[in-house]
Amino acid sequence: MPDGKPAGVRCVQLDDQNLCKLFNDPHRPTLCRQFDYDEAVCGESREEALVILTQWEHATA
Repeated sequence: MPDGKPAGVRCVQLDDQNLCKLFNDPHRPTLCRQFDYDEAVCGESREEALVILTQWEHATA
């Protein structure tokens, strides 16, 4: 996504299992490489993470 990923848009680099196709690729964006798990962001499940991230996206739009 050369112009960045808009809020609420699924990353085109996620596979069917929601894993990053660029995980060990040197072309992986710096922001993605720097992200580390944080319970405040990720919660305890994928569903909880999506709720938290959606709330943050709406709050910062």
